[in-house]
Amino acid sequence: MKLSRPVSWFLTAFGVWSVFIWTTFVKNLWKDSGGQAFVNGDHSQPTAFFWVHLLLAVASLLLGLAIGWIGVRGLRALRRAAAPAAGGRPAE
Repeated sequence: MKLSRPVSWFLTAFGVWSVFIWTTFVKNLWKDSGGQAFVNGDHSQPTAFFWVHLLLAVASLLLGLAIGWIGVRGLRALRRAAAPAAGGRPAE
């Protein structure tokens, strides 16, 4: 399957956005001071809230990486397809 340039850029941007958002989320989850993520706030006893949200973040991060990689591969394929059409010879 061949992806168009706008779709490839969208998928790449989505991957970057996903990595940024979910790593920020995990950092904030770890720094939780409201008592939802850890019992007594001392990081020794994670709650069910912590584990569920950590699993959600890891799954979303992995999906974002996969989607971003598909976008990057689409952009690379478009670049390779455009090279022979431009003459196929390197500039001297």
